[in-house]
Amino acid sequence: MKNYRKKSKKIFIYISFIFTIFIFMLVFTPSNSFAIGDPKLVSTINSAFEDIEGWILKISTPAAAVAVGTGIFMKKFSFGDEEKIRTGKKLIKGSLFSYAFILAIDLILSAIKSLVG
Repeated sequence: MKNYRKKSKKIFIYISFIFTIFIFMLVFTPSNSFAIGDPKLVSTINSAFEDIEGWILKISTPAAAVAVGTGIFMKKFSFGDEEKIRTGKKLIKGSLFSYAFILAIDLILSAIKSLVG
């Protein structure tokens, strides 16, 4: 019985909290709309994501080059060790695949932006 009271008390607090937030949104939103936020905020967030996308592209190019170079050097200086050769090949394939994936995401996002707006 005691456990049931704890559960019902938690549910009551949760429902009253949600109800209070809903009433607050109804009273304090401009022109009785449910839109919380400003279009300026949306444009700021979009520009921030575009900046982050640019930084990722700028960072991924040298990172992929370093990874491919490291894989090539691992293969070159393995001196016949099969494990190092295998690791070097995996490093080269993985870095090229990751870089291609990042570029593909950029192309897909650009295509979606051109279709939407």
